[in-house]
Amino acid sequence: MSDLDNAIAQLRACRPIPEAQVRELCHKARELLIEEGNVVTVNAPVTICGDIHGQFHDLMELFRVGGDVPDTNYLFMGDFVDRGFYSLESFLLLLCLKVRYPDRMTLIRGNHESRQITTVYGFYDECLRKYGSANVWRYCCDVFDYLALGAIVLGASNTLSPNSEAGSAAREVEEDTEIEVCNADGDIMSQFSRLEGGASRLLDPVGSAMRPSATATNGIGGAADSSRNSGLGGAGAPSRTGPPGSGASGSSGGTVGNPAGAVLCVHGGLSPLIDTVDKIRLLDRKQEVPHEGAMCDLLWSDPDEIDGWGLSPRGAGFLFGADIVKVFNHRNDLSLIARAHQLVMEGFKEMFDASIVTVWSAPNYCYRCGNVAALLELSEDSSGLGILSRTNGDVNRSDGGVGGPRGVLMENDLAGLRSGPARRYRVFQAAPQDSRGMPAKKPVADYFL
Repeated sequence: MSDLDNAIAQLRACRPIPEAQVRELCHKARELLIEEGNVVTVNAPVTICGDIHGQFHDLMELFRVGGDVPDTNYLFMGDFVDRGFYSLESFLLLLCLKVRYPDRMTLIRGNHESRQITTVYGFYDECLRKYGSANVWRYCCDVFDYLALGAIVLGASNTLSPNSEAGSAAREVEEDTEIEVCNADGDIMSQFSRLEGGASRLLDPVGSAMRPSATATNGIGGAADSSRNSGLGGAGAPSRTGPPGSGASGSSGGTVGNPAGAVLCVHGGLSPLIDTVDKIRLLDRKQEVPHEGAMCDLLWSDPDEIDGWGLSPRGAGFLFGADIVKVFNHRNDLSLIARAHQLVMEGFKEMFDASIVTVWSAPNYCYRCGNVAALLELSEDSSGLGILSRTNGDVNRSDGGVGGPRGVLMENDLAGLRSGPARRYRVFQAAPQDSRGMPAKKPVADYFL
């Protein structure tokens, strides 16, 4: 067994690894992260996770529910540290898995991956308590500076793969199912189907229609929205479009792309300084999170029921409304934005005609909030349309779209937007109390041997 495998085994047992090994691990991780750039490209299938916040035993529960690495392809959207008792073990385990399986583990930066924030909310003190010095904290903060600011998921399918969990009934998923919500054992709690014109209906676990989505808005995560019949989630023929971040809109005359579109993953949200994904790629990410500017906004902003932009009560980033999200998705050829950053009692919450979703993966947050957590699974597109080589030289690409200036979302453009990817949410609760130990108050001697 290699040193890295030994470190993974030790961290899975919730025991920190020697300081010298942490230094070497962080060095290897930085080399990997440098190559990924500001926006990582991830191919479906993928399981998308929200905040972890040092809740190590709940991270183990997450792996139990979602599948272990490398069997499952994971994308974590930041906030690995602070508040929980085991930030060190949680982050180092994820880092070890990243180095061991670089193509199966994607980590992007959250607002807590910051020197200033971690000195206030617990990670610095935890490193000091467990190692007797701040060296390990410094190594980890150096890695924070190299974490990507976002990820683009390509090749997601607009139909769900069969639910293979042992606790589920052995059956094929209906082709028009857009959203499926499962519990930790894989049993189906609810389903939402995609109907012609974009309307959804809630299905029971055996697949029969129960009631329209307009009456199901209080379901888990608010997954169905009565306004979805606007056509934004409508099924239809694959649109002709350019690659994500190219600025080619869904109504431009490019080649046929994946009918499910691409998914942008960021920790917080959007920025008034960023109107294309390419502008995220141009940022200088190798620095402490600034107090303002585009990088700060991506890690701190939140969606809200407002028009346009608003001031954030967090004191950093902005609030942004449905119009901002829809224009951004249209301009960048995105079908969905996945983000974390906000506690959601139901584990996930879809907003703005399912154009953005918040995923939260820290159950019973701070060991007292009583919330459940969720994972978002995107299936692989098996149609052969998933990832194509497309260029700006395609015919009619420069016509600016129909109905108005390029990049401006007009009312009559709504029907041209593609359907979003099919989504399976796995909702789970905190790990059983008997699986948790109390955090160490003093450094253990063999840490330093």
